[in-house]
Amino acid sequence: MYEDSWYNFVPDHTHKRNPSIQQTSGHRRRESLLQQPNGTRQSDAVEPLEELFEEPETAIDPPEATLTRRAKSYSDFYHVVRAQLSKDAAAKKRRKKAKERSLEALMVKGIGDEAEDQRPPQLASLGSELIEASQQEYLVYRDQLEMTERHLDALIGDANSALDLLTSLADSFRAVESQTSSFQAQCDDLLSEERRLQKLADEVGTDLHYYTYLDGVTRRLNAAGASRLVNHESFGEILTTLDACIAFMVDHPDYRDAESYLARYQSLLAKALHLLEVGFTGHIDRISAEISKQIAATQSGSARHALAYGRFEETMLEADGLIANVQRVIRSCYDQLGNPIPGQSFGYYSNTAVNIFSSYSDMRDRDLRPMTQHDLEAFRKDAKEVNAETACRNFIKQCYERSFDEASVFAKIFSIEPQYNADPQSAYAALKTPQKALVNAANVTPIATTLQSVLQSSELQTVCNLLGWVTNEYLILEYDDEETQYSIHCHDLTARLLIEHLWPFTDGSFDAEVTKSISRAPISPDSLKITPVTNGVTSSNAYPLTKRALELLAMYDQAMPKERSSSPVVYRIINETILALQRAESRLKSNKAANPDSDPDLFMIKNLLILKNGLVSLEMGDVRSHPAAMQHFGQIWDALSPQNWLGLFRGIIGGSLSLSLWSSAANISPAANGTAVVGRNQAPAEQDANEKLDELLRQSIYAFTQRWGTLINAARSGKRGAKSLVATEKELDEKLLTAFGGQPEVVAKLKEAIQINAQAQKEMKAEKGAR
Repeated sequence: MYEDSWYNFVPDHTHKRNPSIQQTSGHRRRESLLQQPNGTRQSDAVEPLEELFEEPETAIDPPEATLTRRAKSYSDFYHVVRAQLSKDAAAKKRRKKAKERSLEALMVKGIGDEAEDQRPPQLASLGSELIEASQQEYLVYRDQLEMTERHLDALIGDANSALDLLTSLADSFRAVESQTSSFQAQCDDLLSEERRLQKLADEVGTDLHYYTYLDGVTRRLNAAGASRLVNHESFGEILTTLDACIAFMVDHPDYRDAESYLARYQSLLAKALHLLEVGFTGHIDRISAEISKQIAATQSGSARHALAYGRFEETMLEADGLIANVQRVIRSCYDQLGNPIPGQSFGYYSNTAVNIFSSYSDMRDRDLRPMTQHDLEAFRKDAKEVNAETACRNFIKQCYERSFDEASVFAKIFSIEPQYNADPQSAYAALKTPQKALVNAANVTPIATTLQSVLQSSELQTVCNLLGWVTNEYLILEYDDEETQYSIHCHDLTARLLIEHLWPFTDGSFDAEVTKSISRAPISPDSLKITPVTNGVTSSNAYPLTKRALELLAMYDQAMPKERSSSPVVYRIINETILALQRAESRLKSNKAANPDSDPDLFMIKNLLILKNGLVSLEMGDVRSHPAAMQHFGQIWDALSPQNWLGLFRGIIGGSLSLSLWSSAANISPAANGTAVVGRNQAPAEQDANEKLDELLRQSIYAFTQRWGTLINAARSGKRGAKSLVATEKELDEKLLTAFGGQPEVVAKLKEAIQINAQAQKEMKAEKGAR
């Protein structure tokens, strides 16, 4: 509690006395009268009284604080602490020794004390006073220590009483806690039960709401001014609540009177939707009465456009509450793209939406009829006076622009943008059903009907030019073209216009032209002659029907995208041309006696190769009416030629392979002796135009090479009546050059095939002679 300096109240007498210091007092100490003489003479000199070295009075205050240097490291701190501890131990030791000496000097009685007690009373009282005066300071210290001890004893007593009180309080709290634990558990149970009951009450109140709502909504919908509800937002809340009530009754069929309430709620929903439909119809009728008069009264195209779209849209959206409720109904059954959204009340909402769409379409068709009628009259006039193709292009552009404007207004009023969808329940189907004269996003029939009325009397080339322009302009976007809302809208319209109307119309036009110019074309004797090639054009000496077939293929390639190259129209062109060539071949064979120079097989090879080249070009998207050369002959010949022609010729000559089954290398497998075995379990597949052409080409090539191989073998063997080898080869060259002038590759391949056939005949003849 106090520092050690408090206890060092006895001065240290062990210090050496300084002899140079003289005593200031003139008194000297008397000798005790009781002291017995010791036989020695005492010096009469006065000895100075030794100076008392007493420690200065020490203050009770705590020592003054000093700032200790901070150790720079752990080692420095260690040495400082150790030195301080050594110093404190030495000081404590010195204080202990001084205390012992002081106590001994002040309190312990010796032998001399007994002698002093026998001194006179005056001396005894003076001694007592002197001792008391010398000990006065220490007595004060003793009194302070006693007072401190009493104070500490009081503090200890208070602390003990406080501890006893706290102990009793803790015991009381533990007792209370043990008693309140059960109470808390009971309270928790009561709270849980309260929550359960509250939840149950909420559920009961919620379920009860679906029953109690019936009377209120019935009064509102049957009130005198119920038709005005459709112009406010509260009408949307009524529809939402009716949907929730219907869904609840459907989900809980076992509840009391669920079926009855379900029927009544559905009846109220139908009534509410009917009110909305009537309100919307009345709104558009009022607008129509104003807009239609203004459109009919003006002749300016820009003014009509502003009235039909700008003014109409602004007037329609003024009734924001009604339009918002209509949009809510439309979006309850369709999404943003017009796809149906299944639900409990889809039938009610979809019927209302269809009726609203129908009323809107009737009104727009009626109001814009002066504009559409004016456009039709202008189109027919241009088709007669200017050009049918140009008039059709301008009419398509005009219809597309009007359709885009109509779609924009429709999207702002009904908040949907219907896209093509084959689902009969979609918004697209609902808009497409009523066929009107007005073009919109789902109704392209007016465009097709108007175009077909003019194109029916036009040439086929005009139809193909128009289709090619529409496809390239709107259906196929260039890589650097920016895709806008207008381009997307035109792309969708063009796709439906072509797929649903113009492509079928064009196919019918091609069928009629094929029937007229190929199937029923008469055969002219002059057309059967193979004349020399003119101007290096391979097809210049072709059969006229073959030329017409190439022209039709070129026009079809111009009008249609490459994906339609396998259309039935292409097959019919090829098939009818093949039949016409076969009729011409039969005429040549029947007139062989009258025209010995004709070669039916070479006639077929020439025309079939030109036709095959045109068909391959069509598949590659590059058909030309009059190609300068058969640019695809190498590909055609590779498709015709299996790996072993010699074995095939020997198989046909020997009878092991039928000519009619020589269709492709996939259906045959060459044997070890050079013959070919036909697959037994292979069912003949349905032939397309390519397969049929390949088969006829093989048959014609075999017949031609067999006949000329026989002539060459006869010339080589010097058979009687046969021409010489030089004359035979010269005649062959003349025929081939006449038919395929400017095509040395074709001539070389046919000569090679003739030599192979001649060799096959020679080998088979040698085998038969050996037998």
